[in-house]
Amino acid sequence: MTAEPSPKAPDKEKLDFVPPIKGLRANSRPGSSHRVAILIVDSALVLLSFWVLRNFLGALGWAAILSIGTWPLYRRFVLAFNPKLRRFVAPLLFTLLIALVFIVPLGVAGVEIWREMNAAVHWLGEAEKNGIPVPASLNHLPYIGQQITDWWNNNLVEPGAITEQMGRADTGKFARLTQEIGIIIARRMTFFGFTILTLFFMFRDGIIIGRRFKTLCNRLLGPPGEHLADLTVSAIRSTADGLVLVGLGEGAVLGVAYAVIGVPHPALLGAFTGLLAIIPFGAPIVFSLASLLLLVDSGIGPAIGLLLFGFLVVLVADHFIRPVLIGGAAKLPFLWVLLGIFAGLETFGLLGLFLGPAIMAAVISLWREWTDPLPRRLNEKTR
Repeated sequence: MTAEPSPKAPDKEKLDFVPPIKGLRANSRPGSSHRVAILIVDSALVLLSFWVLRNFLGALGWAAILSIGTWPLYRRFVLAFNPKLRRFVAPLLFTLLIALVFIVPLGVAGVEIWREMNAAVHWLGEAEKNGIPVPASLNHLPYIGQQITDWWNNNLVEPGAITEQMGRADTGKFARLTQEIGIIIARRMTFFGFTILTLFFMFRDGIIIGRRFKTLCNRLLGPPGEHLADLTVSAIRSTADGLVLVGLGEGAVLGVAYAVIGVPHPALLGAFTGLLAIIPFGAPIVFSLASLLLLVDSGIGPAIGLLLFGFLVVLVADHFIRPVLIGGAAKLPFLWVLLGIFAGLETFGLLGLFLGPAIMAAVISLWREWTDPLPRRLNEKTR
């Protein structure tokens, strides 16, 4: 009887071999403690990234809002290019066009301001030599006309009065203010540069980013997450259209009114009106100033006429046109449109003009979803 051969000893190298893992969490079923650890680490990484990018979140937010607001135009713009040029050339040219929309008005305003500064310097030189006579229209002002006239005669009529008044000012404060303004301008230019750079990548990779954003919402919240994502994007786009287009329209209409009535520098005042009109009820700041200029130069009649026309334009734009454009896509009531705009402006600054209505749209959608007598899925099945 022969002995059976003993089994061959396993190779040590095979015992020590560990197959490579494809993916960090592939083929693994973590327990509850493991899931909590993963959630903590992922949340910490996300918060850390936000903290690292905290000074650039505004630029990223503006780039996202600009890309969402202009995306329909960009899709039409891309179709005019050869498919080989749609990856780089098309988003680059469209980004440059968006940049020019902001740069050209600012450049024109800068040239106008420079001309006005030169004119102001010349006027100050003449006023220093000859004094500043009292405007005749001050005598027609009720209640305060005489007081202003007396102060003017005591402080500005005599030659050399300008130098005396300016000598009372603190030149140190003026120098510090000039330095602070220079720093603010440099920061804004850097902010604008990062916004435009980010906008280019948003246009170039917008389709991929949108798909991944929808996938993330679906994994976190399921199908309602995709619905909220679509609603948020639609609310941001409609808010951009309602604020920007209506604001520029108000500036154009009031700019024509400035020219017709005879306000000095109507183009410059119209541009500032359009910029401030992006914020609801911001236009009255400019046309009230224009009314004061008219009050001094032309009397009380044209000033009151411009003031009434300006408030009429604001009433129609902010109470009828703007709520329809902003609330139409998300079906937001007028009250929630205003609350979203002003609360977002107070909380997030100018960026909140667009984030506020989007947040309100998401909250109202959740409210309708939770309080609907029939769930959304049941309604869709019975159709």
